[in-house]
Amino acid sequence: MQTVSSVAALREVIRQWRCEGRRIAFVPTMGNLHAGHYSLIETAKANADRVVASIYVNPTQFALGEDYGNYPRTLEADQRGLREQGCHLLFAPEDADVYPPEQHGPRASVDLGHLGTSLCGAFRPGHFAGVAQVCARLFHFVEPDVAVFGEKDYQQLLVIRALVQAFAFPLQIIGAPTGRSEEGLALSSRNQYLSDVERERALGVIQALRRAVAEIQQGLPIPEIEERGYHQLAELGFKPDYFAVRRALDLALVGPEDKDLRVLVAARLGKARLIDNLSAIRGKDVIAS
Repeated sequence: MQTVSSVAALREVIRQWRCEGRRIAFVPTMGNLHAGHYSLIETAKANADRVVASIYVNPTQFALGEDYGNYPRTLEADQRGLREQGCHLLFAPEDADVYPPEQHGPRASVDLGHLGTSLCGAFRPGHFAGVAQVCARLFHFVEPDVAVFGEKDYQQLLVIRALVQAFAFPLQIIGAPTGRSEEGLALSSRNQYLSDVERERALGVIQALRRAVAEIQQGLPIPEIEERGYHQLAELGFKPDYFAVRRALDLALVGPEDKDLRVLVAARLGKARLIDNLSAIRGKDVIAS
């Protein structure tokens, strides 16, 4: 696996692959990689001839007081892991490579509507605008045929799909299933903030989600399901931001005819902010992802 930091070096490798007729997949990350990230690499390998991963802790998606400065940076370990997983190229830029200081003035943006301001967007103002900004630049740098994002960040996945549609990027976005521990905890770089006791308690997230999916199947009212899920987590010592049931297509409020739903949660436990979600099909058996 080759590692490059400059956009020029990245494009030189990509240009050679294009000359060889290679199909290229892209997996953008912020590093501190774990099995969940590596499952995205596997999905990328299954859909392309060459896989590019990026590691860049993007400052524009962190709000004031969030963990940007303390976000774990483990480049050497990540390089080893990506090499073992069969990644072909790692793009590890510096801030000046992604946001050149000479580029002053306004930056292109996309109106994300309620996708950018609801749920996590309401509790992390500007977060999804920052995600869209950096992904637009990375897509421009790499010019992949396909990009892979995990469904654990389901709202982010929908934001990326909206971005691709808005700017007509010629690439396919693939949502990969959430990586989980054997007990069901969604894999996350922020799980390392949890103590052993908190990690055990964190299983309450998947338990609350599974209960909500079952209640949806039973036809219980959505507001009651949301309220029970919220209080279930609060009683376990979480500080929930939200526990919500939304239309899976666009995270709009659920209408009477909507069948394809998503149960989503964000909750703080100790120093960690945990997010997770499960799919639910009203009126049919549900397969949890």
